[in-house]
Amino acid sequence: MGEQPELRTGRLLLRPFALTDAPIVQQLAGDKEIASTTLTIPYPYEDGMAEEWISTHPERFTRGEGVTFAVVRRKDNRLIGAIALGISQQHQHAELGYWIGKPYWNNGYCTEAAQAVLNYGFTELGLNRIYAQHMSRNPSSGRVMEKIGMRYEGCLKEHFRKWDAFEDVKRYGILKSEYAPQPGTHVYQVGAPAGH
Repeated sequence: MGEQPELRTGRLLLRPFALTDAPIVQQLAGDKEIASTTLTIPYPYEDGMAEEWISTHPERFTRGEGVTFAVVRRKDNRLIGAIALGISQQHQHAELGYWIGKPYWNNGYCTEAAQAVLNYGFTELGLNRIYAQHMSRNPSSGRVMEKIGMRYEGCLKEHFRKWDAFEDVKRYGILKSEYAPQPGTHVYQVGAPAGH
């Protein structure tokens, strides 16, 4: 698939992760509130875990299995979160996943990043469907999905187990034929990564 691009929105740069991002990833993703509502983020987030996670990204992208972006605030070049697509080439669909560090909640950053990645998935990767899911006790994640045009598709009762509790999961999805860039969103630009 070549080199992973960078995506730019009005306030954000979405770029490949670098190993130098690992300490900030550990700090932000290591927050118990972040780990609590995501399936794959461990708690405690131990030394070396961020480096191990970041090191898997280039090969996953090259194989067409996924793309993971660091969400960076452009005004101060601060890493604030992560957003990714887990891709099935066979079915031409992908699962959207994201987290934003707690200090940056309630600023619309996740919606802005998700809109750009949705656009990238449909226009650049040729996907037919993008879906996402969230634990029912995390409705703010569902609001992001709604804001980018995804439709609620149903609730999977006690579908995942997190910390010895079974979690209900709400699923959203959108087809390429249903997708239209949201009014007022910034068009991103795809460019070759610089310095990564």
